[in-house]
Amino acid sequence: MNITRTYHSYIISLTLAFSVCFSCTSNKKEIKEERSPNIIFILSDDLSWGDLVCYGQEKIKTPNIDRIAYEGIKFTNAYAGSSVCAPSRSSLMQGLHQGHARVRGNSYQSYRESLQEGDYTVAMLLKEAGYKTGLFGKWGLALENQPGIPNKMGFDEFFGYLNQRQAHTYYPQFLYHNQEKVFFPGNQNHYEIENYSKASAYDEEGKVIPNGIKNPSSAVYSFDIINEKALDFVKENKDQPFFLYLANTVPHGPLIVPELGEYKDKDWPIQHKEWAAMVSRMDTEVGKLMNLLESLDLDDDTIIFFASDNGDSSHGYEKRYLDVKEGPTLSEFFNHQSPTRGHKSNEYDGGFHVPAMARWPGHIAPGSESDHIWAFWDFLPTAAELARVSPPAGLDGLSILPTLTSSGVQKQHEYLYWEHNQNQAIRLGEYYAHKANGSPLELYNLVADPQQQNDISDDNTEMVEKINKMMADAHRPSDVWPSPGESKEAFQKRMEEENIPKKPNNIGHY
Repeated sequence: MNITRTYHSYIISLTLAFSVCFSCTSNKKEIKEERSPNIIFILSDDLSWGDLVCYGQEKIKTPNIDRIAYEGIKFTNAYAGSSVCAPSRSSLMQGLHQGHARVRGNSYQSYRESLQEGDYTVAMLLKEAGYKTGLFGKWGLALENQPGIPNKMGFDEFFGYLNQRQAHTYYPQFLYHNQEKVFFPGNQNHYEIENYSKASAYDEEGKVIPNGIKNPSSAVYSFDIINEKALDFVKENKDQPFFLYLANTVPHGPLIVPELGEYKDKDWPIQHKEWAAMVSRMDTEVGKLMNLLESLDLDDDTIIFFASDNGDSSHGYEKRYLDVKEGPTLSEFFNHQSPTRGHKSNEYDGGFHVPAMARWPGHIAPGSESDHIWAFWDFLPTAAELARVSPPAGLDGLSILPTLTSSGVQKQHEYLYWEHNQNQAIRLGEYYAHKANGSPLELYNLVADPQQQNDISDDNTEMVEKINKMMADAHRPSDVWPSPGESKEAFQKRMEEENIPKKPNNIGHY
């Protein structure tokens, strides 16, 4: 027996085997690296700029949401699609600013607009790219008898609310699972406006006794079941790329929460305890989601975005829902307003300026902070680049992936544009312009004058002329909303000339 030959044969065999194994390992690694990341977008409803510790909050605890910022990137110049719910979500889904997006308001003359056949969404793009797509929470872009329901707009699975007005009810009569209604008998009559629009009582343990519900233990808090279904979606689709749009409804009013938790014994007004408990409850669910990703070994393969859908709205909650006449408002108590003037439903900077962050281990440097100016319509092209597909032509958005990963060249917007209630606004570098329904344009230096109190338009006539042209160019007339400066009579005449039928009263249709 030739021991030397045998030994050499053994070495050759071992080397070949090692090479094969190494090749398999390398291929597996390459396959894993080539897989497009899972994409999660968590959208909070009415969360104010400073409600999170990472944005300066001192009374509300948000350790899990803060992790996204501390282990990823935090933005200081991020902007929502609009200053109210539905149009903000339209811009997020369509990659279009409010001069071009389909939905430009929550309603007009009691009519709620829907996305239409032919409209294109980020969910459609990602589904075409091989992603499983799920929406859990509030849609706000169609009613059940309109063409823009989630399952027709690219979502494989939907669980939640269609009409944002129904989303004011945290103990609803029903929610939608795809196109079927799922009823909650234990919620009894809380969904009736005379019940949900008034403050509910809490027992000595800090647990809620919702108006219209005799046995709270049998009630279903919509936020909880929506987040439970979102976790199920992740578990069911762990072996393929997925897009999870988690459109949470908290802390939008009316303020109500199953339990006040650690805020129960605080010497605070009840509505302040509720607000804090709602924010912290969302934070707990974000923690559950992040823990699930880790347990499924998906953490490094998943990018998480987090943002709020519009600027501060809590300034009016006490009087709108609870008829509180004394004491500090929520905004005063939590000191959570945007550092710039403006709030929900108006068109100054703070109405659009929102907290936003993203986390993607191994790709986004932890502890990053960026002053890059971007808006919700940038999400669709960013998702396209993450999925390694081309976005459609005609978008207003630009991918922010270079900013997220600190690689490549980041394209910059010349300006950001909004319109709402026939008012217009533009962010142009350090300048902010506001124009109320055809009135003369107001111009502010946002850096020197964040409260937008010193109108410098008279001293900057060339800039005013330039921005007026930008506003005119950015606006495309709608067949639902009057254009800026257009009277109701002129709008009605335009509709008649274009043979646009009168819109139905559907504002309360769930």
